[in-house]
Amino acid sequence: MKRIVKAAILVCAAQAVQNAQAVDIQAGDWTVSIGGNINAYYTSVGCSGDNVAGTALAGRALGCNGRGSATVIGNGLLPNSLITTVKSHQGDYDVQGTIGISAAVATGSAIAANSAVDVRQGFLTIGNADIGTFKLGRDYGIFGSNAILGDMTLLGAGAPVQATQNGRVALGHIGSGYTYLGTYGQFAYTSPTVHGLQGQFALVSPVDSGTGSKAGSMPQFQAQLSYSRANWKTWLGAKAQKFYADATSSDFTEAAFETGASATLGRFGLLGNVQTGRGLGILSDGDQGDVRGFNYLVQASYQPTDKLKLGVNYGVSRSLASAADAIRYNSNLTLGAYYAITKSITLVGEVGQTRSEDTSGKTARLNGVSVGGIMFF
Repeated sequence: MKRIVKAAILVCAAQAVQNAQAVDIQAGDWTVSIGGNINAYYTSVGCSGDNVAGTALAGRALGCNGRGSATVIGNGLLPNSLITTVKSHQGDYDVQGTIGISAAVATGSAIAANSAVDVRQGFLTIGNADIGTFKLGRDYGIFGSNAILGDMTLLGAGAPVQATQNGRVALGHIGSGYTYLGTYGQFAYTSPTVHGLQGQFALVSPVDSGTGSKAGSMPQFQAQLSYSRANWKTWLGAKAQKFYADATSSDFTEAAFETGASATLGRFGLLGNVQTGRGLGILSDGDQGDVRGFNYLVQASYQPTDKLKLGVNYGVSRSLASAADAIRYNSNLTLGAYYAITKSITLVGEVGQTRSEDTSGKTARLNGVSVGGIMFF
């Protein structure tokens, strides 16, 4: 279980706020940009209900560290991150390199060194407006990126599951609305945008499932086609990988698909995303084995002033497993308020409820409150 949960935690700061308020340094032909975010949230959760089997985010084991309630002052969905980017125009090409380093706020000890460093990004890109952009290195996956980057809880905590937040991050809607987009070694290509249409394709280093099945000799494949206009966007995505059995598992192929859309209508915002497929997993690739999964997230927001944004979202991650003692679904409902006290600092307040049910019908509930703030630089 710990292995699955660790595979689910997230940092998307570089994608969410790329170059936002970054410090730029000119050195010859190179521009060095240093940016990132720092955040902290007081989260309090209470768990009730049955001892639910599987990856039950609302159960006491994961949701409340084995107790009926828990409190952490730690990160939200994003850890603290320092993102360094170097870029230059050489010949006919734009070249760029990025390294992202992250760390958590909360630990379970008052004396142990908080020295765990998480490097999710280390890649180079080359391209131009005519041929598109090629990427080589480690970065986030394509599949699921629009869902998590559009999720309002990216600036907050979403589901403040204690098993991941103490020493890492909260889960947002990972496992209760979408599967984690993952970080992979990859060769990727992003096409030029033509009349709003753009394609992304990647061969990524295959990963183990977390349930015993192993990566094989063939890479994972991910792709996305998107279409954007002034105030709306829609997308289609897919990913596939073959997993190979060990002594406790069997061969299976992950074949997953997603579709979604987002729109801004004056001060209103809407987002919806659906994922489905065999081997999709609750938290990460193939973590339920050869089982069909289904995820969806819906969100509505309203900005009454230039500084204040109010939102509500609801997500479900469902496993169609037939075996006993397996997770059936996790769901999360979050209400949030996000106030930009300055152009760099946003104060956040969220309340939410996460529910879990297993294949035997046992249910659990987690009620959570998160209050804090995030600074981008």
